Amino acid sequence: MSVSVAFDKARADGRAALIGYLPAGFPDVEGSIAAMRTMVDAGCDVIEVGLPYSDPVMDGPVIQTAVQQALDSGFRVDDLFRVVEAVAATGTPTLVMTSWNPVEQRGVERFAQDLHEAGGAGLITPDITPDFAPEWIAAADARELDKVFLVAPSSTDERIARTTAACRGFVYATGIMGVTGTKQATAEGVAPLIARAKALSPDGDLPVGVGVGVSTGEQAAQLSAYADAVIVGTAFVRTLQQHADDRAAGLAGLAALTEELSGGVRA
Repeated sequence: MSVSVAFDKARADGRAALIGYLPAGFPDVEGSIAAMRTMVDAGCDVIEVGLPYSDPVMDGPVIQTAVQQALDSGFRVDDLFRVVEAVAATGTPTLVMTSWNPVEQRGVERFAQDLHEAGGAGLITPDITPDFAPEWIAAADARELDKVFLVAPSSTDERIARTTAACRGFVYATGIMGVTGTKQATAEGVAPLIARAKALSPDGDLPVGVGVGVSTGEQAAQLSAYADAVIVGTAFVRTLQQHADDRAAGLAGLAALTEELSGGVRA
């Protein structure tokens, strides 16, 4: 199911969409499924499933710790598709966020087919640009999978135009330069990048999602004035880490945070 379903619904409601991220396999495989389903029930419109990898691209220290826990527990790529299938079964568009190397190691065609069969919506690929992704673009197009590439404040107009032309679903705008969970992307700071991405997309209608640094409903509300989606990851991971010894409390905290953020994008 493409993320366009979630964006269409959010637009009909006159609000931004809420995209929630967690690594697959954190705190363990079944625990990550329960956590993501909790986020769905509490108001996430799209779930972004992280593929744990030993060489993170955008991950800040909080997510790095969670990813390492998953890897230390024996996480394998096959587990990713178990998680995607379980979350997608809720009817919520489910994307995978991954470094490119694991896709290449598994084989692009095989990865795309496994993702398609699991009911996944597509991939967010932070460390590869469309210029270097022809095999993925072809595999995704053959299966109607979403292709989400990134733009940043430093991106040239030419780069933004080429990136948005290759995207399907939405384009991911990094609100700040740097890794996740270290700084907050302010609405005023990211507004020019959102405007450029919209103006330079082929039809001017490609949704723009903003990530990096959002952790409260107030921040989500501020960004929602400009973005089509607010992407939150570190705050969700941190909530589970704070309740590492009490899984029920962790899920309750996750639900409460999701409800707060969901209220923010609706403000």
